[in-house]
Amino acid sequence: MHSLIPLLCSENDHPSEAHSTQHMLGGSLDQPKQPFASTSALLSWPPSSLGDASNSALSVNYIPSKFSTALLSPKRPRRRRRRTDASDFSGFQLSEDEDGYTKGHKDNRNLRWNKYKWILFLTNLLFTLYSLAALIIALLIWFDVFLFADVIRVGNTPELILSTLAAAFGLFTSVIGWAGILLNNRSFLAIYTFLLWITFAFLVVPGYVTYKRRAFNLEGKLNLQWSRDLMDTGRLRIQNKLACCGYYSPFVEATISQTCYSRSVLPGCKASYLDFERRALDRWYLICFCLVPAHIAVMLASLLCSNHVTYRFGKGMMPKAYRMGPQSMAAIVHGCANQLTEQYGPEVASTFLSKTESLISLAPSDSATSNLRSIPSR
Repeated sequence: MHSLIPLLCSENDHPSEAHSTQHMLGGSLDQPKQPFASTSALLSWPPSSLGDASNSALSVNYIPSKFSTALLSPKRPRRRRRRTDASDFSGFQLSEDEDGYTKGHKDNRNLRWNKYKWILFLTNLLFTLYSLAALIIALLIWFDVFLFADVIRVGNTPELILSTLAAAFGLFTSVIGWAGILLNNRSFLAIYTFLLWITFAFLVVPGYVTYKRRAFNLEGKLNLQWSRDLMDTGRLRIQNKLACCGYYSPFVEATISQTCYSRSVLPGCKASYLDFERRALDRWYLICFCLVPAHIAVMLASLLCSNHVTYRFGKGMMPKAYRMGPQSMAAIVHGCANQLTEQYGPEVASTFLSKTESLISLAPSDSATSNLRSIPSR
């Protein structure tokens, strides 16, 4: 097969000469046989129908402009690649990596990220920073690091749980985004884009809950919470942090402690607890809603740029119309035989055809067919 490739490559360098000498051959040259074609209709050249001719011309005369930019760009000089065993098919396709750069020239060029990848990088960096900051603050509250953290743990447990879940899920989503950006993996970026919408819901829910609690009858909700929802331990923790005793006074729903008893001079907890909840809830929903525009920007960037993280279009597969098939292979081999007949005579061309059949018949038919389909002609 290796001896066949240089001859097949010369077909596309002078396609007009090969077809112009076809009428001079007459019956002196045999038509190609298996495995290039399975029927007599495939062995005929030129093809009998217009549709067959168009399909054959696509694969025979295809110039892979998307897959070999170095061939068509006049700004970058072509450099001869070292020939290896894997480069014998270079006459058909100059393969490229997924970044859109030719593998043969990869070491000689300064690879740079495109603007879409930079946008994804910056937006995901912003997303990672505020997700990580939110998670750190939530964990510090859970570990009772702040002065009045225990009051939030007792009085705002649902809001704190929702915020912790939102921050943790956002950080997990950002890790998937980093994997897709740094590895140029579009599957990861698709998952990342989808998870950003779920993160947006997790972000909005704590803001909505805290705003609703703050704006609509906060005093009545705190009255109900102190009298019915909080147990003795919860009331005691709030009394210790806010330095108060009882709700209205030490005689109303108070939990007895060393500082809170019937003759205690400490004030009731309603005023201080109400003032603390107002300030905490105001800051809580303002932070959540201020992050919404930034998160929407991250979502838009992922939607618009995740599919353009590299210059490769789609999955980088050869279009079906340009894949090498038995008919196209028969046309190429027949054209090479025409050139051999014109230059060396029909005996050399017949020998070439017989050796070609023997070489390809040594390989399994399925693998040979798949290899032929994966190699476009120049």
